[in-house]
Amino acid sequence: MCGIAGLISTKKIPENGSRIKKGIQLMNDRGNGLGAGYAVYGIYPDHKELYAMHIMGSTKAAMEEARQFIALHFEIAFEREIPVWNKNIKDHPLFHVYFTVPRASLEERLPGEETDSDYVVSKCMQLNKIVSGAYVCSSGKNMGVFKGVGTPLDIYDFFRLDEYSGYSWLAHNRFPTNTPGWWGGAHPFNMLEWSIVHNGEISSYGINRRYLESFGYFCQLQTDSEAVAYLIDLLIRRHGLNITEATTVLAPPYWSTIDRIADKDEQEALMFLRTTYEQAMLNGPFAILTGFDGGMFSLTDNTKLRPMTAACHNGYTYYASEISSLYEMDDSIKDVIMPRAGQPIITRFEA
Repeated sequence: MCGIAGLISTKKIPENGSRIKKGIQLMNDRGNGLGAGYAVYGIYPDHKELYAMHIMGSTKAAMEEARQFIALHFEIAFEREIPVWNKNIKDHPLFHVYFTVPRASLEERLPGEETDSDYVVSKCMQLNKIVSGAYVCSSGKNMGVFKGVGTPLDIYDFFRLDEYSGYSWLAHNRFPTNTPGWWGGAHPFNMLEWSIVHNGEISSYGINRRYLESFGYFCQLQTDSEAVAYLIDLLIRRHGLNITEATTVLAPPYWSTIDRIADKDEQEALMFLRTTYEQAMLNGPFAILTGFDGGMFSLTDNTKLRPMTAACHNGYTYYASEISSLYEMDDSIKDVIMPRAGQPIITRFEA
């Protein structure tokens, strides 16, 4: 179950979420009303150099404690409540966005916090861990995550997404199985620029989680999908892998496939990635769609037990769990891409 949709303008032409709403609404039967959400890139052009921290809190006390934590570790350039429409969802958390700059100088930072990005990750992990009832929904620049308990239309209307304009959109319709349906557990999951929506189950979650903890990432949101966002940040930003290498780590070819590769350099590279990052490999049926500040990419498990389709047309790339959803976003699409198992589809913005 679960539905995934994505829309990206390679020329960074902004638009509201009406088309992505149509794409994800078509897959309503892939969810059960216990979770939906959106990630949008390009929505804060006036503050695009600042880390936009979306905070979710269950009470005013939790939100105040979160604000004190943020003010201690960051300079707050601007802040406001995230506007919501209360008429369709009555019982909901509070939401606030802080546009921030890391406060500490290099000499004051702890080991592992040397860069601004490392510092932000470290403080997000600390806030999620020590502030009871408050969580960081997203922490990237010029982007934000909006998610909660409800259908895709419920969450779209609740966050008034018609009033936002972005050039890259992710959407998710959730059907939780072995994890709870709650506001913090809805998708997308985010860390810095990376946002993911996921369909499936990560049966390797335990080992993935312990591996992430050795690098200072802590999963607090009660769902296996959270680990995927952190793994992508670790592999690409911190370890310097490119997208193709990172997706090979997450969904590697079988050993028997590697043995049959004639090119020895390619074979050795695949063997190196598979052995070095064995604990980062994702096991189980999954389809993942990832947004980042350079574009968007999709990935399925190496048996393709969850669906993923895509199409390119007139400067846009569309992704969805179902082909019909692609046509909801653009009925002029000519050709549909059906990726092979474990094959990423990568879209980048034009230079």
